[in-house]
This record gives sequence, structure tokens and C-alpha cells, in this order.
Amino acid sequence: MANYWKSKVLPKIKKVFENPKKAAAAEACKAFDEAKEQYSKEFEDKRTELQPKVIDVYEASSTEIKTLVKEPKDSTLKKHSAAVQKFLDELAKIEFPGSKPVREAALKIGPAYLPGPMFFLLEEVSTFIVTEEKKEEAAAPPAEDAPEKNEEETSGQEVKEKEIVVEQEKKEEMTPEPSCTEKVIAPDVEPPKDENAPPASAAETLKPCE
Repeated sequence: MANYWKSKVLPKIKKVFENPKKAAAAEACKAFDEAKEQYSKEFEDKRTELQPKVIDVYEASSTEIKTLVKEPKDSTLKKHSAAVQKFLDELAKIEFPGSKPVREAALKIGPAYLPGPMFFLLEEVSTFIVTEEKKEEAAAPPAEDAPEKNEEETSGQEVKEKEIVVEQEKKEEMTPEPSCTEKVIAPDVEPPKDENAPPASAAETLKPCE
């Protein structure tokens, strides 16, 4: 009789009471899956209203939550369950579709037992984050365009200056040097005697420079 109890009855009792959280989790996940379509519709209807609120909640969250939003993993969900619970609290405050029933279930059994609903919410949150990042990238001017443009303008000015200097040098080489003359004073020579002629004086002549 004792052997029968240990081998047959006791295992069945243990199985029933082994992990009540799993049964509660299964029930919560089933209810959430049935309401998914409704939550998806609410996301589309309230997207504009939710956008700034979700961004604020995300920015105020820890690094672990930001990583979980971008890369949802079971291991991360289990490891940072306390941070996840706090994140659910903040989502419920802004009335994020589907966050309230998941938050209530998570308070009873823990977020790690609700991977399906949690990943659904995280995926919806990520759509708001990706949209915001794309807006910021589109609004930011290209950082490298201005320096490249300045370098091109500078090099263009340097080339022009070099061309001007070369042209000036060519002009200087082609321009002949001005001729010069020097005054040569001829020695005094006695002119032929002429009574009507003026007095003799030294004659000045111009002699080209050698």
C-alpha cells in the first residue's frame, strides 16, 4: 500500500501543486492572445497621442530595458524582471494598449512567466522608438559635407593664386628692359672763327648705354 501511494498517488498530487504560476501564466497568455487584435487597433488609433509619451518612458528607462526593447530575449526578461515590472508600471500609467492586464498578471506571477504578452508589448514600443530615431537622422545635417566643401574652395583658391603668379612671371620675362642713354660731353674744340657766330661752348651729345 505504501509503495502504491509513493509511486502512483503522490506524483499526481505533486503535479497538480507543483507550479501554480505556470497555470496562471497559461491562462493570462490565452486571454491576452484573444485581445491582441483589439490592442493592435488601439495602437493605430492612438499612435500620434502615444508617440511622445512612449518616448519619455523609454528615455527614462534603464539601459537593460532599452536593450530588451531593441533585442527581446527570454534570458534578459528573466534576469531583469524587477526593471521590467517597473517598465510595465510606466506603460500602464500612459494607458499603453495591453499593458494593464500584463502588469496585473506580472505582479502575481512575474514577467518571466509571460514572454508572449511581454514581447508583443516590447515590439510595439520599439516601433515608436525606430520612428523617432529615423526622424532625428533625417533632421540632422551631414557632418562631413561642410569641411569637404571648405577644403575644395581652399584648394581652388590656391590653384588660382598659382596661375596668377605664373602669368605675372611670364609677363615680366616678355617685357623688354627700357633703353637708357647717357649724356656725353664732347671736348671743347675751337670752331672756325666766325665773327657773326656765338661763342663756342661744350656740345652735349647723347650716347646709348652699352
